[in-house]
Amino acid sequence: MIGPAKNSVPATNPTKKLLLSPDSIINLDHGDPTMFEPYWRKLGEKCTVEISGSDLMSYCSDIGNICWFLEPQLSDAIKRLHRTVGNAVSEDRYVVVGTGSTQLYQAALFALTSPGGAEADPISVVCAAPYYSSYQEETDFLRSGLYKWAGDAYSFDKDGPYIEIVTSPNNPDGAILEAVVNRKEGKLIHDLAYYWPQYTPITHPADYDIMLFTFSKSTGHAGSRIGWALVNDKVVARKMTKFIEVSSTGVSKESQLRAAKILGVAIEGCQHSDSENFFKYGQCLMAERWEKLRDVVKNSQIFSLPKYPQEWCNFISKYSESHPAFAWLKCKEDTNCESLLRAHKILTRGGERFGVGQEYARISLLSRERDFNQFLERLSGIKTAGQGIRTT
Repeated sequence: MIGPAKNSVPATNPTKKLLLSPDSIINLDHGDPTMFEPYWRKLGEKCTVEISGSDLMSYCSDIGNICWFLEPQLSDAIKRLHRTVGNAVSEDRYVVVGTGSTQLYQAALFALTSPGGAEADPISVVCAAPYYSSYQEETDFLRSGLYKWAGDAYSFDKDGPYIEIVTSPNNPDGAILEAVVNRKEGKLIHDLAYYWPQYTPITHPADYDIMLFTFSKSTGHAGSRIGWALVNDKVVARKMTKFIEVSSTGVSKESQLRAAKILGVAIEGCQHSDSENFFKYGQCLMAERWEKLRDVVKNSQIFSLPKYPQEWCNFISKYSESHPAFAWLKCKEDTNCESLLRAHKILTRGGERFGVGQEYARISLLSRERDFNQFLERLSGIKTAGQGIRTT
């Protein structure tokens, strides 16, 4: 039986749960979506999946499907979810499941560049800065002769084929982006991990050749390590499947069935009241956190945040603005923002990791409530750009 983790914090004794030592380190470097725990905890056994010892023993799930290790229940749940939310075209698309969207990203790079000739140069991979900080490492990690990282799409001027990653909403700054290079030799990968109602208005169903999504950011279940790609081309879907077959011989069936169950519960919740609708719950929670953060920053003399336009959201049927999973904080006076925050025991990710200047830092807003509140308290106490930074 898959149920609540044994070491999860119980719902009782809320005082102890919310206390955080003033000397403790607040780690907001990663987008670990623990803020959604209370919603799923209140559902109790509704998301529980029972698995017996004789279940799921085969490598195969559906040998008639291109992605032969994809559980049919998960494929169905993914397509129903996208129809319900309205954030992507999923009909007549091939679904490829991966161990998180990281594996799918590498599978897509392989699919778009193979087979490579012995004399061919590696294909350039670019993304508009500020870009997701892990793209460079993930692209170059295997030292592939098929492709290589080429940096910021805005400054890319090399002739010939290329791959551009379009991240929308963008990680780290939450902006809605389109392709930058726009040349006929190019191929696109759309990373839509944050294109969900809790983070941004759903203005249209995304309709691109390769679209990457992840269980961790859609519902908050990062530990299950499930991602999926909606792929338009059969050959590309087959090559992506081959990459995953060779690298991990498929994807955990237990995780797939848990994801299918939880996505089904989320879909059902969309038919009920706002309190039961996970995406509306998440949208309200993110809006509340952004309002509190903007109040703190408004009273600051050294910090600033991006502003987002009001747009019509088809899912909630009203105008809304983006409430990204990360705050893209800018520090004035050309200060190293990451170092300044670290001096106050707040761990973030500095702008240079995203291809821009040190005056920026990315801060996760997806932490538990106690960490978020303590972060606001410490941020409000920073009055000068040099406060707390040790010099040698």
